[in-house]
Amino acid sequence: MSEQRLSGWGRTTVALSNVVSSHSENDVLSEFAAGSRVIARGLGRSYGDAAQLSGGVVVDNRGFVGIGDIDEDGVVTLGAGVSFDQLLTYAMPRGWFVPVTPGTRQVTMGGALAADVHGKNHHVDGSFANHVLSMRLITPEGAFTVTPDDHADLFWATMGAMGLTGVVTSITLRLIPITTNQVLVDTDRYENLESVMAAMSKGDDDYRYSVAWVDCMTRGAHLGRAILTRGSHATASDVDTSSLKGPRHQRLSVPVQAPSGLLNKWSVAAFNELWYRSAPRHEVAEAQKLSTFFYPLDGIGDWNRLYGQRGFVQYQFCVPESARATIAEVIERLSDSRLTSFLGVLKRFGAANPAPLSFPLAGWTLALDMPVGSARLPGVLDELDALVLDAGGRVYLAKDARLSSAHARAMYPRLEEFLDLKARIDPKHQLTSDLARRLDLLRK
Repeated sequence: MSEQRLSGWGRTTVALSNVVSSHSENDVLSEFAAGSRVIARGLGRSYGDAAQLSGGVVVDNRGFVGIGDIDEDGVVTLGAGVSFDQLLTYAMPRGWFVPVTPGTRQVTMGGALAADVHGKNHHVDGSFANHVLSMRLITPEGAFTVTPDDHADLFWATMGAMGLTGVVTSITLRLIPITTNQVLVDTDRYENLESVMAAMSKGDDDYRYSVAWVDCMTRGAHLGRAILTRGSHATASDVDTSSLKGPRHQRLSVPVQAPSGLLNKWSVAAFNELWYRSAPRHEVAEAQKLSTFFYPLDGIGDWNRLYGQRGFVQYQFCVPESARATIAEVIERLSDSRLTSFLGVLKRFGAANPAPLSFPLAGWTLALDMPVGSARLPGVLDELDALVLDAGGRVYLAKDARLSSAHARAMYPRLEEFLDLKARIDPKHQLTSDLARRLDLLRK
């Protein structure tokens, strides 16, 4: 065990925690037996304070390694500390790909469960939990094999609960078959938010993957101008050169801390203009490597340093289809406030799964990266919370760093159901985190 300073990927809050590297279920059980307050941590890619615990024990799950054989149906059992990068390096040459992936390969399987990660294909395939067949879960009450049929309430409560039901040590997952490491991508450029949302509503069902980059610094007739990229897996006959080579690895890295203020409204506006103008107005069936399409930022190591010492907030929310106008309201509020949002990512969600704390619901999601520094930022984010809540939406806990307890309870109406289950499996409140403390996620 060693005392370490930990933070999320946004680097906004630091915790002094006792970190222990676990390699067996008994290692975790011994921490519970000792009465420790515990939370699990993987590669630290949740943005806020979900995988840190001030004064408590953080279980580093990267000791749970190993990837089993992939059977003819794509079913594989692997350690919770295995990353997407490690799994894809193993699986792609064998003709398999993950059914759902976040925007980075640097996430462990345990972290993917904890956040119930989603990707560009939620409108077709749902979130990560939909493809998990079973897992091993260590709680203060013991070790369990949990499936959607056996301990179903605990299975679904774990998905999206940010580690608050236990420490996952292994999972069994169903992969999808591929015949090349490429995607056929259609790209279109739209002058405003209304036009890109109309195109997504009309045409997304023809593609497995869909995502739009949105300029959140524009106003008026060009509010939310966007670049829409949609695609599906290529077959060997679709491409000139067929290959199942694994993911391309990092080539560049941000070597030092960038000065605070580097990403400001002028530099971001200039980048957005260049990015928008460089995209094709209309391009069909461009063959792109899976790494290029899914993980563009993985080519730059430690890219979060670009936001400076004070870090950044990623604000991701979703709203139901009936409240799609909220997306425009949020972008208008940001544009009017002159706050800098370097990255705006818009996607459509399909139906929600049964997990009480899973983030996606049928409708729309927008993710925004904003550097910390402006005195206006906290107030504007509070205003956005109110807009999202009024629309029947919610904020993603895996990205959150500052939501209030009252808003969390209102946004997640099944939270009390979750807390009832947590009280049964963790009666002494040993499973906790800085996020859980901030949002008061304990049954009194």
